[in-house]
Amino acid sequence: MIPLSWYLIAAAALFCIGLFGVLSRKNAVSILMSVELMLNAVNINLVAFWHYHTQLQGTSQIAPQVFVAMVFIVAAAEVAVGLALIISAYRRRETPVVDEMTLLKG
Repeated sequence: MIPLSWYLIAAAALFCIGLFGVLSRKNAVSILMSVELMLNAVNINLVAFWHYHTQLQGTSQIAPQVFVAMVFIVAAAEVAVGLALIISAYRRRETPVVDEMTLLKG
């Protein structure tokens, strides 16, 4: 049996990689992919805690699986809306670099 700490370390590493990607990248698609990494790290934590909680309690609860499904749904919606915005901005400015997209500046 794999200890809970290993899952938490793997999720923390994924979250840190995603956070670094969000803070250091200038390409909008790369930033979007980094946010997805961060959401997947949260999913790993939810599933790991659910698994270890059900082993300690001896009962099966479905609530964490619903949370994971909701995170996946929100991530899919975020990707759809984010890519639509990126494509629209790219068509107007012809650059995927976030610093050069000044559509909202007056």
